Amino acid sequence: METGENIQALRKILDFLRFGSILLLLSHFYAASYETLSEENLNIILIDKLIFNFSEKSFMLNGITRSKCFILLLLLISLLGVKGKKDEKQTILPLCILTAGGLAFYFLSVFLLEIDANPATITSWYITTTSLGYVAILTGLSRISRIIKGKQKKDIFNDFNESFPQQEQLIVNQYSVNIPMEYTFQGKIRKGWLNWQNPFRGTICAGTPGSGKSLFVINTFIRQLVERQFTFGLYDLKFPEQTTILYNHLLKHAHKYPVKPSFHIINFDDLSRTHRCNVLFPDNMTDLTDATDAARTLMMALNRQWQSKEGDFFVESPIIFVTAIFWYLKKFAGGKYCTLPHAIELAQVDYFDLFEVLSMEREIEVFINPFCSALIRGAAEQLEGQIASAKISLARLVSPSLYYVLSGNDFSLDINNPQNPKVVCFGNNPSKVATYGAVLSLYVERMHKLVNKKHQRPCALIYDEFPTLTAQVDMLISTARSNLICVLLGIQDFSQLVRDYGKEKAEVIMNICGNIVSGQVLGESSKSLSERIGKINQEKESLSINTNDVSVSKSTQLESAIPVSRISNLTSGEFVGALADSPQQPVKNKAFHCKITMDFDALKKEQEAYKEIPIIRNVDDSVVMQNFYQIKADVQEIIQSEKDRINNNPMVKQLRAKQKKSPETASN
Repeated sequence: METGENIQALRKILDFLRFGSILLLLSHFYAASYETLSEENLNIILIDKLIFNFSEKSFMLNGITRSKCFILLLLLISLLGVKGKKDEKQTILPLCILTAGGLAFYFLSVFLLEIDANPATITSWYITTTSLGYVAILTGLSRISRIIKGKQKKDIFNDFNESFPQQEQLIVNQYSVNIPMEYTFQGKIRKGWLNWQNPFRGTICAGTPGSGKSLFVINTFIRQLVERQFTFGLYDLKFPEQTTILYNHLLKHAHKYPVKPSFHIINFDDLSRTHRCNVLFPDNMTDLTDATDAARTLMMALNRQWQSKEGDFFVESPIIFVTAIFWYLKKFAGGKYCTLPHAIELAQVDYFDLFEVLSMEREIEVFINPFCSALIRGAAEQLEGQIASAKISLARLVSPSLYYVLSGNDFSLDINNPQNPKVVCFGNNPSKVATYGAVLSLYVERMHKLVNKKHQRPCALIYDEFPTLTAQVDMLISTARSNLICVLLGIQDFSQLVRDYGKEKAEVIMNICGNIVSGQVLGESSKSLSERIGKINQEKESLSINTNDVSVSKSTQLESAIPVSRISNLTSGEFVGALADSPQQPVKNKAFHCKITMDFDALKKEQEAYKEIPIIRNVDDSVVMQNFYQIKADVQEIIQSEKDRINNNPMVKQLRAKQKKSPETASN
């Protein structure tokens, strides 16, 4: 037991040893300068007998080097218990240099005795040099005790405490995606794997621009899922970057598929490298709910501010109006004119003629009745409020190139059909996101309807920069896992989803995805991500410095495994998150904070060997414009062909009667 008396006794013993070391050093100097002292008759006989007799009988003091080593040993022992005043600024390197210099002076001074010179001068230089070395050793070693030992000095960013074990085992199954990585745990770099054992549980990939989410994660998903024989629906905002990757990997691995998939592109800029697809293909709209969903998706994509106003009268009215047009075209002439361009042109027809035509389809009477009533009552302002927003929004899509792509029928959107699997790439243009994004959102919505079925091929739906689309994916992620549909959403920040989908839907999308991987994100995104990853036990250490000693207090407490500040400062290629496991392959370490490793030299060689996306067909402007004017002519033909049927419709008779009474209203 350590008591005050024990400490005092120990200090006296150490002081005595230090005094003995100094006394022996002085005796050593006396012996070294004995010749000079004798010449000057300054020697003392009693001391001579004592020193020389003791040196002859003692092995440790016999000889200059041995005596100096013994003196130094006593000094070292006396310094073991020294506790000087702690100094936070004191570092080990200067003290090591001082001690090393002292040892050099202390031991190498013996060579001065070999110099052929005046003995008195040699002796004085020897004593001075040895003394300086002794003092330097004493000073350096005694000040080492002033150094504060603690983790705070070594780990100022708390890297040691905020590290945790991660998944190091490669776990492979039929559908897994596996990305190599390395992480730091307790100061050591270790290698591991990011294992998407169950990619069908949905994945969110977040990260600010330049964080590496596309390069390290999304592009790797594309490569590995092609090797796993997945069909694809790929949204490529910066067409043709990711489309090129998918096309070339499909060329390399197409032979692995049970049925070789066909490759299709939807692209509105380069019409020579695009297929044509009727997004409103009548056979895919089996009932009115399909038309309603398509109309809602399109109108919400054209008017993103409506996301927070669903249910509002002037939001629902345009959706119902567009639904009626879609369903009318589906039923008219067996769906011959059921395309989005025909719907856009039909919506621009004069109100009176349009509602006369729509009223001929009994299934949509309930849809158009409020509009007809408003027209009959002369409520022109109300009718404009209900319909004008739809007409103006649809007018933004009037484009010969859009009409050309949307009016053809080269392929269907059932991409995971086992008999006819497909790989479809939807190309966008960052400078035309508002227009193209709306149409592509409709493609995506219709594709979701067709792929979410039993007994189909495994399917990957990869949407980088997902907020530029307006597609309902929450229900797809929730219900499509058993249908082998893998959904990967790339976003830059959670606030993007809140802006474009509303807070409630954005939270639903974020919370239902079982896998999340994120590069650098800021604000609320980093906070929610830190909370999702959870906490770990961390050792806390506090120092209390007084005159003689330092008291260290250690404790453990739960802290965030990856704090907000660390997520906000991740470097490119560094990711955090958590991956879901499966019942067949349970994993304990789901959270990760790592740097994805990639062979950039091999990647560069691979990209240099990529083939350019082939030209699908040669298209000139005359063909595009001819198609554009043909659609307008088709709509006029629809109006004219309905005239005979219109004359026998009671609703139309009322409209015509009202028109005769109020020509001004009819013209409106």
